[in-house]
Amino acid sequence: MNKIISITFIMSTLLLLTGCSDTTVNSNGTDTLTFAPEIEAEKRAPAPGNETIAEIVISAATADEDAEFTLLLDALVYADLAGVFDGNDQYTVFAPTDDAFGNLVEALSASLDSDILDQEGPFAAIDDLLGENTVANVLLYHVTEGRRASNSVVPNNPRARDRKITTLLGETFSVNSSAGITAIGNSATILIPDLSASNGIIHVIDTVILPVEL
Repeated sequence: MNKIISITFIMSTLLLLTGCSDTTVNSNGTDTLTFAPEIEAEKRAPAPGNETIAEIVISAATADEDAEFTLLLDALVYADLAGVFDGNDQYTVFAPTDDAFGNLVEALSASLDSDILDQEGPFAAIDDLLGENTVANVLLYHVTEGRRASNSVVPNNPRARDRKITTLLGETFSVNSSAGITAIGNSATILIPDLSASNGIIHVIDTVILPVEL
């Protein structure tokens, strides 16, 4: 019962907190990309980049200015998933911004154990509240196998059917022609598509999508 109440609280709060951001992402330590509320899918997939997905996330998280993906990196390290994205296997990652993770933690803050939060951080506190492996499962819900650029993720016209994405968690979400994501428990928007890595693609999204229903 407590978990159901907590999940309901998360979702209702996220609906109030979700919105587009003007933050910037540093994709490789030098080039800065500005978040945009609308995107147009490229007709062709971008060529593979020189850095792995993990290296792009680390570069962005450790940038001197406009650092991004710091909480995504923390979550991946906590869940012991960072190494998955540093090899040759191809993945597509729907990567939440720092604001997106911050909104989730803020939504849960009243229910999190303050001692665990202070000593072990927000992700350990979330697992303590909602169950072991919750963070890992949420992260896996943001990843699909293969190299899927925006031209195979975002439908190319408003009358086209939404694209269904099957994730590493085994659950699905859909993407419409406006780059809107409808997940099991909430919704999000792709802010920046097609950050190209040597081992896949990153699409930056504005909300941590949840694989649970209300």
